[in-house]
Amino acid sequence: MKITFLGTGTSQGVPVIACDCKVCKSNDLRDKRLRSSITIEKDGWRFVVDCGPDFRQQMLREDIRSIDAILVTHGHKDHLGGLDDVRAFNYINHRPAQVYASGKVQRIIKLEFAYAFEKNPYPGVPEIVLHRLVNKPFDVNGQKIIPIRALHYKNDQYVFGFRIDDFTYITDAVNISEKEKKKIKGSKIIVLNALRKQKHYSHFNLEEALALMDELKPEQGYLTHISHQMGTYASVNPELPGNVKLAYDGLTLTF
Repeated sequence: MKITFLGTGTSQGVPVIACDCKVCKSNDLRDKRLRSSITIEKDGWRFVVDCGPDFRQQMLREDIRSIDAILVTHGHKDHLGGLDDVRAFNYINHRPAQVYASGKVQRIIKLEFAYAFEKNPYPGVPEIVLHRLVNKPFDVNGQKIIPIRALHYKNDQYVFGFRIDDFTYITDAVNISEKEKKKIKGSKIIVLNALRKQKHYSHFNLEEALALMDELKPEQGYLTHISHQMGTYASVNPELPGNVKLAYDGLTLTF
């Protein structure tokens, strides 16, 4: 299995527009963060988790020529704003994009990209087939995927993370129930969001993400969905436990 971090930034990315902070002005490429997304490749197929506003740039940078499915964690613009650009894959691969999303997220997609779902659509609109994602294991191209439901804010503000074999990816979470944690345990590699060092109302901060890593005990953990408030890669990464690292755009894991 091969994992590529297409983006590791928060909703505004890094650098943030009009910001003069040390992180946004950093010359370290590991501090340049597009909106969070990954690809997962195995046995000839490729899944993308989330399709944010930087999707086109990410596909070009990694020279990706085909995708078999898009798994959407939740309905915020930084995680699905790039869906229009699946048109290129429609044309090259001669098939619609297969998009897996919860019922709530599907309603958002149909609202945001209404022109793609009209009865008589304009020629050239993105071709998208929606598959409903619920909190039960499902199969794509013969691969079992285990969804993991996590709280993003409060009440019904949930996101889905995903476990594929021994790899688990969760972003935009602020709390995970004990029942859902059981689905994660035993993962060799875990990716969690860590927005910044200060407490946040809807995302794990660094302390909370590290505490959860310590509880789940993966062989290796990576942190993503990182804001400019976290600090530079060079200053933060050496402070982390030996089995946890900050992810960065373009990082590739093979296992």
